[in-house]
Amino acid sequence: MDKILEALVCSSHPVNLKKAIVKRVVEAAEREVTEEQCKALYTLTARFILLGEDAFQKKVGFQVLEAYARYHRPEFENFFTKDFVLGLLQQGYGPLDRKDPAIIDYIHCSLRLLISCPSVLEIFSVVQVEVLRMVCERPEPALCARLSIMLSDFLQCVPKDKLAILFCQQLVRTISYFSCPASQERELREYVGQVTKVSTLLQNIWKAELATLLPSLQEVFAIISSTDSAFDPSIALASLVQHIPLQMITVLIKSLTTDQNVKDASITQALCRMIDWLSWPLAQHVDTWVIALLKGLAAVQKFTILIDVTLLKIELVFNRLWYPIVRQGALVVLSHMLLSFQHSPEAFHLVVPHVVPLVQSLRTDGLPTSKAFLLQFTELVHCMMYQYSGFPELYDNILEAIKDLPKPSEEKIKLVLNQSAWTSQSNSLAPGLLRLAGKSETGKTGLVNLGNTCYMNSIIQTLFMATDFRRRVLSLHLNGANIMMKKLQLLFAFLAHTQRAAYGPRNFFEASRPPWFNAGAQQDCSEYLRFLLDRLHEEEKTLQVLESAKPNVGSGSDTTTNKDSGTLTSTEGMQDAHLTLVETKPAADSRTLIETMFGGRLSTGIRCMQCNSISEKDEPFTDLSLAFCPSADITQEGPQTEEPSEEPKGLCQGAVNGGSEAPEQGPAKSPAGDVHFAPVTNEPPLSVPDMVNYFLAPEILDAENAYFCERCGSLQRAEKAMRVVAAPEYLILTLLRFSYDAKCHVRRKILDNVTIPPLMRLPVHVPPPPGTSSSSTSSSPPPLQVDSPESSENLAKKLKPSQKDEEEKGEERVKQAELMNRGGGDMMIHSVPYILSSVVMHSGISSESGHYYAYGRNINGADGAQHQANHFILEEDSGNGQRDLSTCSAPSASSKQVEVVLSSSGQEARDWLLFNDSRVTFTSFQSVQNITNRFPKDTAYVLLYRKQGAPGQTMNGGGPANGVTLSAELPLQKELLDAITKDNKLYLQEQELNARTRALQAASSSCSFRPNGSDDNDPPGSCGPSGGGGGGGGGGFNTISRLVF
Repeated sequence: MDKILEALVCSSHPVNLKKAIVKRVVEAAEREVTEEQCKALYTLTARFILLGEDAFQKKVGFQVLEAYARYHRPEFENFFTKDFVLGLLQQGYGPLDRKDPAIIDYIHCSLRLLISCPSVLEIFSVVQVEVLRMVCERPEPALCARLSIMLSDFLQCVPKDKLAILFCQQLVRTISYFSCPASQERELREYVGQVTKVSTLLQNIWKAELATLLPSLQEVFAIISSTDSAFDPSIALASLVQHIPLQMITVLIKSLTTDQNVKDASITQALCRMIDWLSWPLAQHVDTWVIALLKGLAAVQKFTILIDVTLLKIELVFNRLWYPIVRQGALVVLSHMLLSFQHSPEAFHLVVPHVVPLVQSLRTDGLPTSKAFLLQFTELVHCMMYQYSGFPELYDNILEAIKDLPKPSEEKIKLVLNQSAWTSQSNSLAPGLLRLAGKSETGKTGLVNLGNTCYMNSIIQTLFMATDFRRRVLSLHLNGANIMMKKLQLLFAFLAHTQRAAYGPRNFFEASRPPWFNAGAQQDCSEYLRFLLDRLHEEEKTLQVLESAKPNVGSGSDTTTNKDSGTLTSTEGMQDAHLTLVETKPAADSRTLIETMFGGRLSTGIRCMQCNSISEKDEPFTDLSLAFCPSADITQEGPQTEEPSEEPKGLCQGAVNGGSEAPEQGPAKSPAGDVHFAPVTNEPPLSVPDMVNYFLAPEILDAENAYFCERCGSLQRAEKAMRVVAAPEYLILTLLRFSYDAKCHVRRKILDNVTIPPLMRLPVHVPPPPGTSSSSTSSSPPPLQVDSPESSENLAKKLKPSQKDEEEKGEERVKQAELMNRGGGDMMIHSVPYILSSVVMHSGISSESGHYYAYGRNINGADGAQHQANHFILEEDSGNGQRDLSTCSAPSASSKQVEVVLSSSGQEARDWLLFNDSRVTFTSFQSVQNITNRFPKDTAYVLLYRKQGAPGQTMNGGGPANGVTLSAELPLQKELLDAITKDNKLYLQEQELNARTRALQAASSSCSFRPNGSDDNDPPGSCGPSGGGGGGGGGGFNTISRLVF
């Protein structure tokens, strides 16, 4: 019968005929058959099953085998012996290799037929040994899946006791070697199914023998923590996670993170590979285990691992959000990684470029779950933008893309952030790899944040964008003098000409940092600016004194040592530096460069209200510290219980951190609740002219602030008034946003929005031209108007009287103003036009924390004379002859008109730039005006205005007004050019070395560095290191400490 069956199946007869005859043969199994015939049929069926040429032959083999083994079991038991099975597993079957899955299928089928026979126990013992040997040989997924199916059906074939542990460990390691080179969906599904069958076998073994679970997990960790660069374990290990009891998470993670024998490199590698498991489809609880390990590492303060892994894997996790089958788990991990990474915005900024495309995809993919997922994702983005405010150039597009989606409340955001934060962190964390990047499209150079040095970076960029000042500095011939001006000149030269995307001003930082500023701590940018300008001014004054003391400039005594200055080694260097500083100024002008560009003068007059005697004093200033009007105080504390008349008005200097030291009124609050966003009111916001007018407004000196009158010989009530008598070329305005609460011992920030006009007039009191009689000015309004009903600045200008003075307003005030005017002599009021040049923004709610960045525009006095904005000012002057010249004001044109004027001066509309540490981007003036509305914690702090002159006017001896264009830059001196050329060569060498390093890192899969495939430039760290360049004034960093934001 076997011969007939073989001939028929192998013939070319129709399949239907073959099936009919096979059916007859199967039915004949019920009849009596000799042992020889059974053996011949069993041999034939084995040959069909194992060596069949097609699926039909294999199917016939299984049908005939099952039929005859069922009715003739003793004969089959004699045929399918342990020796036969051993031969199959060790030698194969004829030409069939022993590792062929068909052998496992045949044995599996045969075991089902012999399950009730005693001889099967001997077969089980043979299979137990052989499957362990097979697993140790790392079978392919297909064979391993067939083996797992058989062992799942016959757990008796699984090795026992200690061999069971070994078997599980080896099976885990076998899974780690799985790979799927296929790219077709069908093949991928088949591969996932094979892995699932293997993991199911392990689950069954773990349930049957609990002692095998922990060793199996130890093997998993040993595999994924391996630092062997030649071995990259398969993510198929993710299929095991869902079978691990969740109750074991706490114990396992604690044991792992506290074991001193486990190296940080091993934990880092393990965590990275667990995050890779998020890509495995259908895997459950992977996100739970990843987050548990992240929290465990934070609990033991292993922040180095957390930082390295986050920066390395954050983009991979984000990319998983594009795949619906794994996106939910990926979002959970992404949320935890971003929300807990609170010391720097670097991780969030790595994924910022991908946010808008993902939002657009979620809106249009049509999946029923996408809408709910988009809401969750949007909430995360809002939390991150709140945490790392101060980057409008990055967030504007995101806000536009999600503007119609719900935004979580501020309380909810704070709660989420507080719950997600790591435990106590140190300021100096793990070093990271600095990736070099090309310059931005603006062509401008950023400044590397050296660790909470954004206060310096924003000021330097503001001074650099003061075009006339920059050109004057770069034109100085200092001949190597080791003075601050020389260091500033070198820094300006690098900012203008380096090839680096961001320059590291370490030398300048060390030289310009005030002695009381702690390195690595956040500082006040206004205080730094004041110190820097004063240092430059005093340095030049010293040079002038030394020069004037020399009897003969050209004598041979140039090599005498200067013992009075620690900055220069010879008077020759002093002399050369001084001669160059003054060479472009008129001979009679002894002003320093700082006085020339930033210096103005204030006249302070105090009138005794008893005897009407007047005392006047002129003082120089480089900046005006503008306090907020009394109505603004309610932003922080509600209505005041006392008049704010005792609030000092700053002149040239402010309190520590740029704030007023006057104690605030109101109940004490905890530091966490010190700052509140300004309530929405119908009143228009304060403007910069309002604050200037308030600064210049008369002030009553009474009670504790009473004035000692020399004529009366006692303390008397007096009126104090200030007026500008000399306008600076660059007007620096500091908004005193930080006030000190003596009760709570905290410095609070005033978050009121202040309207920043692009154009502004400053009232300047100047003496009349020679030969002009005093009567010629009689038609002019008084220099200091008080409560003029025609003035729109009544609130900012009004006096601050005590309670008993309320009834003395009327005629008495007019009389006072006239007396003050007479005391000042005959003066004319000029309304000097200014145009906005730069704005330094502070992002945050405290003076001791937050982030500084700056908006800047190329504006200089020369070009300003031809600037359409200046003509706009002159035209308005001619059309408003009755305008009050004694008050600071902005043009009355609408914001739309002003913007048209600002953008139609022959330059591109994108001439405004945003300087955010290493990052420099184009922006617009609307961004400057609207920044506080969009980001309530981002407020203007320091403003720089450029004085505008009439056409043809000479600016500070610098040539005709129309002689230079904005884009023109002076040629560099040879010394500066050589320094920049040398550094640019160094930069190219760094790029080459960096490329080689990244290649080596990619080959070794080191977790301490970022992958080579990142498509985003280094984002600026909010008060943390980032960008390219650095080191000692020019070179790039090799290692950088990440510092607390």
